[in-house]
Amino acid sequence: MSTDLHTCNIFRIRDYLAYKFYMESQDGGCTCPGDVAKAFGAGADFVMAGGMFAGHDQSGGDLVTKPDGRKVKMFYGMASATAMEKHSGGVADYRSEEGKTVEVEYRGDVANTVRDILGGLRSACTYVGAERIRELPRRATFVRCCRQVNDAFS
Repeated sequence: MSTDLHTCNIFRIRDYLAYKFYMESQDGGCTCPGDVAKAFGAGADFVMAGGMFAGHDQSGGDLVTKPDGRKVKMFYGMASATAMEKHSGGVADYRSEEGKTVEVEYRGDVANTVRDILGGLRSACTYVGAERIRELPRRATFVRCCRQVNDAFS
């Protein structure tokens, strides 16, 4: 996730929507449980994480075995040309395709990914003293980092 850009946008929108009856989403870019926790910490009401769930048994897409034996699943967004061809008979004249079709490494059962996300959210809540996800925006503090990889044991 491009944390700086997504998080800054969530902060801006959260301030604007503070007294309105709207919900805010964080759409795309999440690659790990920490990204989901950061989005909730910045004030998102929900997080769209299709890429994190792609490649599992329960996700859509065809399972393909490559010549080298690797298994991959085809992943595409619903506004992509692939989805429109498959579900609507093609890209209508008044529409344009968005997104692309990619091969995602086959990841087995989704339960492990769900467990990782829930564990990351529990850890984030513990770090900031929040008892519930809805408390994260009030408790979380964001600090810009230039280096986030610990290579002490590399």
